[in-house]
Formats: sequence, C-alpha cells, structure tokens
Amino acid sequence: MLPRTIILNTERLYLHEMTAEEADDAFELNNDPEVTKFTGDPPFESTDTAREFLINYADYKKNGMGRWAVRLRENDTFLGWCGLKLHDNGEVDLGFRFHKRFWNQGFATEASLACLHFAFNEKHLEYVIGRVIHDNIASQKVLEKIGMKYWKDVICDEHPAKCYRIDHPNQ
Repeated sequence: MLPRTIILNTERLYLHEMTAEEADDAFELNNDPEVTKFTGDPPFESTDTAREFLINYADYKKNGMGRWAVRLRENDTFLGWCGLKLHDNGEVDLGFRFHKRFWNQGFATEASLACLHFAFNEKHLEYVIGRVIHDNIASQKVLEKIGMKYWKDVICDEHPAKCYRIDHPNQ
C-alpha cells in the first residue's frame, strides 16, 4: 500500500487523496446504478478505466482540493468519496458519493462538515455550493443538515437541479 496524503480527520473518518491503487474501489462505487442514479455519470467500463481516471485526476495539484476518498479510521474501509471541486466559473462545489451499505449512518454529513471546515478555514472561500438533482431527496437532506440553504435552480450535467449554498460563517 502506498502512503496516503491524508487531508482531513473526523471522529470516525479520514479523507485522503485518491490514488490509482483505489481503482477497484472507484470501479465498484461507480458501477452501482443506485449510487449513480442521480449523478449523470456513466459507469467506468473497467477497473483499468477507473485507474486511468485516477492517474489523470489533476484537481489535487491544480486546485489544492478535490474529491477525496473517505475511509473508516477504525479499520480503513473505503466508504466512498467526498470533497470540493472548483468549477470553471470559480464556484466551489461540495460533492459526495458513498456505497449503499454506508447510507443513513451520518457518514456523508460528517465528511461534508469536514470539507466545509477545510473550505472556509484552509482555502478561505467566501461560499460553497452543492448541486443536487431534484429527485435526490437524501442528498438534499445532507446539504440541509450541514447548513446549506436552497439558493436557485440550475442545470447540472444536463439535468434540472437545485443549487444549495452556504456562506463563510464570518461574512
């Protein structure tokens, strides 16, 4: 196992930069139709395709943030990913995706709160958005739990979506 660049720690989780070593995990996660139902993302064609995606994922170096692997601290289990993505328009979007077996256990909320802390205290962002397809009620609830408020309707990956927003707490 290669050493991991750990970005964030929470009570139960740690978030780290994903590597090609996690291609099997990424492939499995993105190939569950229930997990990707509201994402607009096609499944990876193979583990090799997932590995190639991870090798070429430049956000960590380019932007100092990205979608980070989420693992349980107690046993190193891969749960999914959560993190911040800088878009071409300058907005930073919080996103997450977890294996079904880890839904409804507070992991998305816990990881998302850590990412917001990073966004405001390390990156000094003015605000963060979260975009959610209209029918994805569970993800909307996570965004609301972490303090985001509905901001406006948007198109996300060619689908009508709700855009949530949270401003830096000191602004």
